[in-house]
Amino acid sequence: MKLFGLEIKRRTKALQEACSSGWWPVVRDPYPGAWQQNKELTAGEQLAFFAVFSCITLISNDVGKLRPRLMAYQDGIKVPVDNSPYARVLKKPNHYQNHIQFKETWMISKLTRGNTVALKVRDNRGMITALYILDYHRVKVLVSDSGEVFYELRRDAISKQQEEVVTVPASEVIHDRINCLFHPLIGISPLYACSLSAGMGLEIQQNSRKFFANGSRPGGVLSAPGAISDETAARLKQQWDANYTGDNAGKVAVVGDGLKYEPMVMTAHDAQMVEQLKMSAETVCSVFHVPSHMAIAGQEPNYNNIQALNLQYYAQCLQSHIEQFETVLDEGLGLPDRMTVELDLDSLLRMDTKTQAEVAAAEMGAGYLAPDEARRRRNLPPVPGGDTPYMQQQNYSLAALSRRDNAEPPADDLDDDEALAAMAEGADDE
Repeated sequence: MKLFGLEIKRRTKALQEACSSGWWPVVRDPYPGAWQQNKELTAGEQLAFFAVFSCITLISNDVGKLRPRLMAYQDGIKVPVDNSPYARVLKKPNHYQNHIQFKETWMISKLTRGNTVALKVRDNRGMITALYILDYHRVKVLVSDSGEVFYELRRDAISKQQEEVVTVPASEVIHDRINCLFHPLIGISPLYACSLSAGMGLEIQQNSRKFFANGSRPGGVLSAPGAISDETAARLKQQWDANYTGDNAGKVAVVGDGLKYEPMVMTAHDAQMVEQLKMSAETVCSVFHVPSHMAIAGQEPNYNNIQALNLQYYAQCLQSHIEQFETVLDEGLGLPDRMTVELDLDSLLRMDTKTQAEVAAAEMGAGYLAPDEARRRRNLPPVPGGDTPYMQQQNYSLAALSRRDNAEPPADDLDDDEALAAMAEGADDE
């Protein structure tokens, strides 16, 4: 059987589902203990909480905007490679996604399901021409008796024209995963650890919506000074609900016969709703390793250094995802040893204008950056004579200075500068 030009042979060896082994529970709770309480909180419901949505979209969008580059080592340095089939796949992974949308989908699947599986499409020569991210709910990881890994793809995971179930070897997919706590082939989404906080945050928001829909007035009890019949109580309740709740909340109520209204639910102030909601959001941010102020869930830092904030965000949150993405693509595309995939971090670790100018001046003054290279960073054209690094003329090597200190006093007919220059020339000749 052929799949996208690849010959797939069915194995007679027994295959076992990786996630049904002893390392991973059969019942997968949204949070510990949810199954015993008959409670369910789906990933879609958790995404409705603003902090979860903010963290996932922030990470996926930031990784998506990093331009992928195919680099090759030449004379010890890395240079971009544009005329390679691998470079074309990185630029246009498939026919309906560009590289930004592809990486965003990659990260969303990884963060919401703990796993991302991309299917390779090959031409008649066996070269990879496209990558398609699959719905992980329709993918099952299988392990043979000999330890070989296969992936079972159900219908609609690739195309409706395919058979109901197709099993492909691990060499035909790229599998990226995080938090492999129970099995090395099965990742766990951060949603597993923040379900309680997300659920509490949703309940707070829903309760707040009901509270404000009721005119910011809590529920209460209508009490009478004496005994009343059930029919009278039902009539009074119906009249009260019809005239003074919902859209009519806030109207002035006129009651007689000694009736008294007493609230019986805590107000938003008493329940510290804002503090509880903030705590839930900060807990979610900590699970995703996102600085809380970036998800509008915490206090802004008391300093204004864009580079420092971005470096903190990169080191704590994005670096692991970026390097894992680069590594699995290197292995999945089968790149030669001298080639590697890199995501351009310039758009992420961007400095403010003043710091950019100071850094460029320091790099040019140190002699390892040419003016044209600094101008290129600011999208400026090259200038005559700007293609070579410059150095101050009065700089001398440490060897020349050491010889000066250990040498005899300079001749009377030469001043100190001329003698030092002569010793430097002698050091260069040696």
